[in-house]
Amino acid sequence: MLVDLIREKVTKVITELYQVKIDFEVEIPPKKDFGDLSTNVAMKLAKVLKRNPREIAQEIMRKLEKDHTFSKTETMGPGFINFFLSNEVLQEVVGTILVQKEAYGKENVGDGTKVQFEYGSANPTGPFTVGHGRQIVIGDVLSEVFKELGYDVTREMYINDAGKQIKLLTQSLWVRYNQLLGVEKEIPEGGYRGEYLVGIAKDLIKEVGDKYKNIWNEEVEALFREIALNRILSSMKDTLKRIGSSFDVYYSEKSLIEDGTVEEVLSFLKEKGLVYEKEGALWLKVSVFIEEDDKVLVRSDGTYTYFMTDIAYHYKKYKRGFKKVYDIWGSDHHGHIPRMKAAMKALEIPDDFFNVILHQFVTLKRGGEVVRMSTRAGEFITLDELLDEVGRDATRYFFAMVDPDTHMVFDIDLAKAKTMDNPVYYVQYAHARISNLFVNAEKKGITFEEGKHLELLGNDEERTLMRNLGMFSTALKETATMFSPNRLTNYLQRLAESFHVFYTKHVIVDPENIPLSNARLNLSLATKIVLKKGLDLLGVSAPERM
Repeated sequence: MLVDLIREKVTKVITELYQVKIDFEVEIPPKKDFGDLSTNVAMKLAKVLKRNPREIAQEIMRKLEKDHTFSKTETMGPGFINFFLSNEVLQEVVGTILVQKEAYGKENVGDGTKVQFEYGSANPTGPFTVGHGRQIVIGDVLSEVFKELGYDVTREMYINDAGKQIKLLTQSLWVRYNQLLGVEKEIPEGGYRGEYLVGIAKDLIKEVGDKYKNIWNEEVEALFREIALNRILSSMKDTLKRIGSSFDVYYSEKSLIEDGTVEEVLSFLKEKGLVYEKEGALWLKVSVFIEEDDKVLVRSDGTYTYFMTDIAYHYKKYKRGFKKVYDIWGSDHHGHIPRMKAAMKALEIPDDFFNVILHQFVTLKRGGEVVRMSTRAGEFITLDELLDEVGRDATRYFFAMVDPDTHMVFDIDLAKAKTMDNPVYYVQYAHARISNLFVNAEKKGITFEEGKHLELLGNDEERTLMRNLGMFSTALKETATMFSPNRLTNYLQRLAESFHVFYTKHVIVDPENIPLSNARLNLSLATKIVLKKGLDLLGVSAPERM
């Protein structure tokens, strides 16, 4: 709101003065003495106009000196322009929030553009890990923010139910089943050793007894495959419900083979002369598009590679009408990006259609010690176990508050702490504090009048809080453009901090001064509305009491 306001006014001035269009930043300056907001526009213009940036800054400021949006402007350093906003403009922020309420921050940036976020996708070979948890939260938050900004969003999970890993899972379950019946068998190389398969095998014995003991054929394999997939997918969906996540579509890899999409894509690539046979396998000419070796699409035994089905899946996404798709992957999949981009070019799909958001790994820490994890050996902390220990709110907030591109150390002890050191507690406590203010006001006989006496707001702490409230839409846009949910958590931390400072330094509920109490309660209510809105977008609760 405030950034857009200043950007609009500055753009108008530079158009009048210099007849140019230029990108520039408007942001909160590093020190309070430097004003409410600052811009580097003069330095950007200096490069274009070949002039001294401070002189340009002075010219812009002269044009703005009669604008009542600002109490004053000044230039500092090499040419930054600092803006000190008028009390009236900041008070208007509060008034706008009180009128718009939960609609505050909504904008039609996307204009209904149809986009898809695909995340949480994995071989359904076991419970969700904490790494999956981070990916799910990133996807959830970005989906919510994009919806808030006017995009038509579909959330989708791709189920890799047709490849080699599913075959290994099926064999691993059959071995566990036989082991429980006293037959000595070994888990296949590369198979799955987690205790979750023992649980499934026990349930299976209750249902069918020893009917399939030491029996292995196509029929048995199909049965064990179906049981393993159904049980694990059901468990995964239970976990998604626990973490507060849901998908619009669960898309089966197997369905792409069954409905002919894979063969349709293969035929298209053959017609374009982009596929050739070598050593009995079919290869895609990746090297035509990027400096990388060609890749196998169909193995010599006739089975499709993951690359082949993934190409078909994204071709299907394009045919379904999405203008852009955003895949959220672990950083270990970064090597898959160039070849997928090459495949999109081969299919003549627009360059900006396929996008990937990478996230780094998660390390758990408890008692100052790193918790060791190994997925294949079955020795890992599941997402369910993390939820059991720290709860949904802390799990979601902590996963959201670290830049996806940064390796995350999840401090379990901190996440469980009921102190102001815990980031999620700190933000939630600000919301609960505001709720309590209204309880106290009622007890003290103060009749709250929404939207009244805002003209009384204007001390330093009130101004900082109002300024921060006016930065909410900017935080949402930064979250979307940077694909970083931590932009939203950083904003909420800053907003909560400015409220806690305001709360500590000033009497908010004062029966001796009803008008000022109303002004400050209105400011508090606006803060509560924005805090709740931000927490809702994160999928975190906003408690009334703590």
